[in-house]
Amino acid sequence: MPRLPRLAGAAVAAVIVSVLASATASGGEPERSDARVVARFDFAAGQTPENIALERDGSADLAFAFARQVANVTPRGRTRILATLPEVKNPNTPIVHSAVVLGIARAHDDTLYVTYATGTRKTGIWRITRDGGTPKQIAKLPADGLPNGLALDEHRGVLYAADSVLGTVWRVPQEGGTATKWAKVPALAPSHAPSGGFGANGIKVHGHAVWVSNSDRGTLLRIPVRPDDSADAIETRATGLHGIDDFAFTGRGHTVLAALTATGQIALVRPDGTRTIVLARKDGLADPTSVAVRDRSVYVPSAAYLTMRDPNLVVARLPWRAG
Repeated sequence: MPRLPRLAGAAVAAVIVSVLASATASGGEPERSDARVVARFDFAAGQTPENIALERDGSADLAFAFARQVANVTPRGRTRILATLPEVKNPNTPIVHSAVVLGIARAHDDTLYVTYATGTRKTGIWRITRDGGTPKQIAKLPADGLPNGLALDEHRGVLYAADSVLGTVWRVPQEGGTATKWAKVPALAPSHAPSGGFGANGIKVHGHAVWVSNSDRGTLLRIPVRPDDSADAIETRATGLHGIDDFAFTGRGHTVLAALTATGQIALVRPDGTRTIVLARKDGLADPTSVAVRDRSVYVPSAAYLTMRDPNLVVARLPWRAG
């Protein structure tokens, strides 16, 4: 199994600490939950779960960033490696300087799509099928970018990738092909550009819009999709979410559960932008990076980028009303 170089892990942690140094808690004490750690992973082996997609059987597919792997974790915590992205001898990825698998999205036929950032021509979107085949690159993205979160809109047959360095949302046909620059505005860029920082990070398709988080600016953004599939004017739906990574909607409304990596918390963000902390470190979180919701169950991968110990997957049931 590939080992995560100590210097690489320390460098990533240092960068994130620097980027999120101003992060503060956003809300009161967590509400009651029955959170439990269902699986623990090996930080030294690069098993840093960056993003998540849920299967119909209740298992979770995770992107292990520094191991360059996609894994499936059963409800009982059994972990199985589904695929490993190809090794890159001299990765030159912005900020992290290592080849990393970041975003993940699942189609109804169980095909998985991931973003792979390498600083080389292998940077882009890759497809993983359930027949045990080799991962295949279906779209190239700029080598000087950092494609992070990934969202699939099967109705339109497109994938959206959030680029944290270039401050861009890329749009790619689901079957693969040329990536187009769907949205690029200052609100998507890191506030410390060009010296560093994570801008557009998490991304979801919800209703008739693409929602994006900006880690550096602590914002949650909504980009309506016009009838011709182009991007409409961007809207800021929440601010002050320092260190926000990826997020998930609790239902058909606009209530969001957001991973706040810097403070080790999950925030319930209401449509009016107010928020309450519903999970925290005491619930087992170790620098949460993303969220998935099914019914009233919440799945939270923690990559342990800052603590550098105990990356895990937490599952909880919370007493909120989905909206």
